Amino acid sequence: MGLWTRKAIDSAHVGEGPQLKRTLGPIHLMALGVGAIVGTGIYTLIGQTAGMAGPGVMISFLVAGAICAAVALCYAELASMMPASGSAYTYSYVAVGEILAWVIGWALILEYSLVCSAVAVGWSGYAVGLLNGIGVHLPDALTHGPFVIAATATTPEIPPGIINLPAVLILFLIAGLLCLGTKESAIFNTTLVVLKIVALLVFIVLALPHIKAANFYPFLPNGLGATPSADGTKVGVMAASAIIFFAFYGFDAVSTAAEEVKNPKRDLAIGVIGSMVICTVLYMAVGLAAVGAMPVNDFKSSSEPLAHITRTLGYPELALAIAAVASIAMPTVILAFMFGQSRIFFVMARDGLLPRWLGSVNVKRGAPVVVTLVTAALVSILAGLLPLGTIVELANAGTLAAFIAVAVCVMVMRQRDPERVRPFKTPGAFILAPFAIIGCLYLFLSLNQITQVFFFVWMAIGLVVYFTISAIRRPKPAPAG
Repeated sequence: MGLWTRKAIDSAHVGEGPQLKRTLGPIHLMALGVGAIVGTGIYTLIGQTAGMAGPGVMISFLVAGAICAAVALCYAELASMMPASGSAYTYSYVAVGEILAWVIGWALILEYSLVCSAVAVGWSGYAVGLLNGIGVHLPDALTHGPFVIAATATTPEIPPGIINLPAVLILFLIAGLLCLGTKESAIFNTTLVVLKIVALLVFIVLALPHIKAANFYPFLPNGLGATPSADGTKVGVMAASAIIFFAFYGFDAVSTAAEEVKNPKRDLAIGVIGSMVICTVLYMAVGLAAVGAMPVNDFKSSSEPLAHITRTLGYPELALAIAAVASIAMPTVILAFMFGQSRIFFVMARDGLLPRWLGSVNVKRGAPVVVTLVTAALVSILAGLLPLGTIVELANAGTLAAFIAVAVCVMVMRQRDPERVRPFKTPGAFILAPFAIIGCLYLFLSLNQITQVFFFVWMAIGLVVYFTISAIRRPKPAPAG
C-alpha cells in the first residue's frame, strides 16, 4: 500500500467485490438530489439570512447557488466518466491517490453524519410539538439527550435527559426503508419531494400578489461583504451566503448512487444538474416572494418564516399546511444523506480502507443492508445523545472540503487523461473549477473560527485512523495505468 497509490479508472467504473443492483433512472436521481437539497434550510434559513443581508438576501442565494452550480458541473463530469459509488472519495482515489481519498472520505463521513443527526433532532422537535398538540406528551427525559442545552436569549436552559427517542426512531425507520431496496426507498422519496415542491409553490403563489416595492428598500442595509455587527456576529450579503450554503448542498448525494443507476453515463449528469437547477430557481422565487411580501424585520426572528408570512397575509390554514409539510417531508433529507453515507462506507470497505464485512450486499434486496444499519446506529448515537447546536456547521466544513477536492480532480484528470471519453464535459473547466475552489475557500473562511478548529481536529483523528488501518495487511487496488 502506498499513500499515493491511485485506483485505475477502469476498475473504478464497477469496483471490485460485491455489486449493487441498478434500479434508478433520471427522475429518481433528480428527486434524490432535490430531496437532499430542499430541507428545513429554505423553510427556516430565509428568516435568519434576510435579517443578515436585508432584501439583498436574493443576491446571497445567487452567490451560494453560483458556487454550488460550478461544483455541480464538476461533479457531473466526474460522475459520467467514473460511474461508481463513492462520490468525491472515488474521484480523489483515481485522480490523486489513496491518502487524499481517505481524507475526503473522512470529511464526507463528518458531513453526512452531522446532517442526518441534525435533521433527525430537528424533526424530533416538530414531532414532539405535534404530539403535544393532540394530547400525547412524551417524558422530557425521552425528548433530548443527557447533555444540558444551555439557555439562549429566547429559550430557557433544558436539563439533562436520557435519550432523544423520536430522533433515534426516525433514523432507524429511514434505515429500514433503505434496507428494503433502493427502488422502493426512491419511490417514497420522490413522493415526499413532490409534496415539498408543491408547498413552496403554494407559498410563492400566495405571496407574489402582496409584493410591495417599499419592502426592498434599503436593499443592502448591511453591505455586500461579511462584516462584524455590534454583537460580534457577521452580517451582510456574503455572510448570509455562507449560511445559505447549508440550504444548497445535497446534490452530491446523487453521485453516490452511481452503481445503482441504469444508464449512469447519461443520467448522473441529468440528476446532478437537474436537481441544482430546480432548487436554485425555487430558492430565488421563494426569496423574492418572502422579502417582497413582508418587511424583513417582521419575519427575520421567526423559526418558521414561510408559515409566519403566509399566516400574516391572511391564510392561517395554508400556513399550517406549509408548516406540516416542512415537518412531514424532512425525512427525505435524512434518507438522501443516509443513502449517501452508507454508499461511501460501502465503497471504502470494498477498497479495504474499512472492515470488508461492511461491504457486503444483500442478494435479495441488492442493497448494502449491513452498512446501512451500521450507519443508522452511528448517526443515532449523535442524534440521541448530543445537542448539536452550532456544531452542525462542521457538516458545512466537510462538504466544502469535498467540493474543493472534486474541482481539483476535474483539472487533474483533464491533464492526466485528456483523451478519456467524457459523456458530460464541464464547460470552461479551467475557469469554473478554480472559481469553485476559491468560492468554497471563501465560504470556509466565513465559518466561525471554532468550527474551523474542530474540523482540523476531526481530520487529524482521521489520519491517525488511516495509519492505524495501514498497519494491517490488505490487498492493493489495481494500480493506475
